[in-house]
Amino acid sequence: MLDTSVVVATLVAYKTLLILIGFWAQRRVSSEQDFFLAGRQLGPWVAAISYSASAASAWTLLGMSGLAFTIGVSAVWVALGAVLGCAFSWWILAPRIMQIGATRQLLSATEFIALGTAGRQRQAIIVLASAIILFCFVIYIASQFQGAGNTFSATFGMSSAQSIALGGAIILAYTLLGGFWAVSVTDTLQGLLMIFTAILLPVAAIIHLGGPLAFWETLSQQSTASYMSFTGNSLGLTALGMITGSLVIGVSSFGQPHLVARFMALRDKRALRQGQVIATTWYAVVFFGMCLVGLAGRILVADLDNPEQVFFAVNAKLFPSVMGAILLAAVLSAIMSTADSMLLVTGTTVAHDLGINERHQLQALTLSRLVIAVISVLAVLVAIYIPATIFQRVLFAWVAIGSALGPVIVCRALGVALPPGRIFPAIAIGFSAAVVCYLLPNTPGDIAERALPFILGVITLLAPLPWRSS
Repeated sequence: MLDTSVVVATLVAYKTLLILIGFWAQRRVSSEQDFFLAGRQLGPWVAAISYSASAASAWTLLGMSGLAFTIGVSAVWVALGAVLGCAFSWWILAPRIMQIGATRQLLSATEFIALGTAGRQRQAIIVLASAIILFCFVIYIASQFQGAGNTFSATFGMSSAQSIALGGAIILAYTLLGGFWAVSVTDTLQGLLMIFTAILLPVAAIIHLGGPLAFWETLSQQSTASYMSFTGNSLGLTALGMITGSLVIGVSSFGQPHLVARFMALRDKRALRQGQVIATTWYAVVFFGMCLVGLAGRILVADLDNPEQVFFAVNAKLFPSVMGAILLAAVLSAIMSTADSMLLVTGTTVAHDLGINERHQLQALTLSRLVIAVISVLAVLVAIYIPATIFQRVLFAWVAIGSALGPVIVCRALGVALPPGRIFPAIAIGFSAAVVCYLLPNTPGDIAERALPFILGVITLLAPLPWRSS
């Protein structure tokens, strides 16, 4: 186990730095555009790494490594799917979203979705999209709090409920400093710490095991044929379904409002071009690095009861020192970088999209902070009283919101003419199908759950619709 005094000192220093960044960022906020989109002045490194860190949450460091520990080398398809989703978002969707957002002075993904609508139709779309965002983000943020709870539990031996409550309180205190500048800059710091961890930990594990060849030979000797198979020993259509279902996990990233906000906040086209390379590289290093951590854990800590603890177990075995404490802080980085971004979006949703601040004459910042506090409490309660693995919880929320909002965002970004009357049903069908598929028995690679709802949303929008290039 790690020296808890070293861990505490590291985490206190780390949190102090984040809070100082938050106070610095507050001085740059003088308008709604500053608060919600950092004045559209994000450079390539801040935009790309904050995007990546807020997308690759606790499920990447804990869930991805745990998945590889459980199912073996076939987990590589999930990692590849995430990388491909990031690349499509940045190289295909981001340029159009950035252009439209700047031209129309949009502040949120919900406004982007509701473009071209008016009156009651527009209000219905905004209310439905906002309700889905709030519902899914409570579940998603709960997974982040659960990840924070696991971190404290594994380190300090606290109970699960105490750990989740403490982790949630820390994230809430940090996020209430508010503002997109604070979130983006701190996410960048956290993203750099995550990629450092994703390089150091698997490299150290493989060196410890005697190098790449010795690592692979030992893993083969100690594992089943299914564990070492890239298809999980599946054949034919079952193998195809498993691979396809894993690859399409990146599709849902297209509809995530906290990620779309990064594209709207980009400074200029040069920042976009550089961000495309930075984000894709970051994704590849972190996701495949966590796959290696999970596989190495099968050798180093084979008797582990909870697969989602493999990151901690491998870290403690290789680095029972100051470096181990720094790597442990990387887990909290992954958690905070997603939780703070999502909490900020919930504030944007209520204060700006729904316009409640205008009706009640409350400042956007004040109302956003109130919403953030309420959502945080709800997420803590979900994490404590509705138990689920981090991977399961994140997968549902990720797919549900991606299936609801993603088809509209993708079609609009690709220049498809969208009849206003199709948008509301597409959102409703995508979300409903995601819920139904989640409740049905699993398919190979969960292909139905990950792909079918998104496809149904696209069909609702496009059948039959003319294509236009502008």
